[in-house]
Amino acid sequence: MPQESKSGRPTARRYTDTERAQAVRLVRQLRAELGTHHGTANRVAQQLGYGVETVRKWVRQADIDDGHTPGITTAESERVKELEQEVKELRRANAILKSASAFFAAELDRPQR
Repeated sequence: MPQESKSGRPTARRYTDTERAQAVRLVRQLRAELGTHHGTANRVAQQLGYGVETVRKWVRQADIDDGHTPGITTAESERVKELEQEVKELRRANAILKSASAFFAAELDRPQR
């Protein structure tokens, strides 16, 4: 369980990839054994001491990544994030270039002594 900070709020816990994979595998096994999806993530989360919504989110994303459910895969999400960062950097560079070109255009228009 996450430890509480001095402010009284729980701190964010980082889970390893193996912990995530284990939780997803256990949920899928339990679903296969019981033949239902109802309550499986909750039971596994309680057994492992993880948050219910965290486990549910991992299983949902694993289903998307494995092609069982439609949606944006983790790889696609990472690529979108990279492209958004690149667009942000290019817009910043364009703004700098525009201001520099305006500055130099004003210098050229100024009468020479």
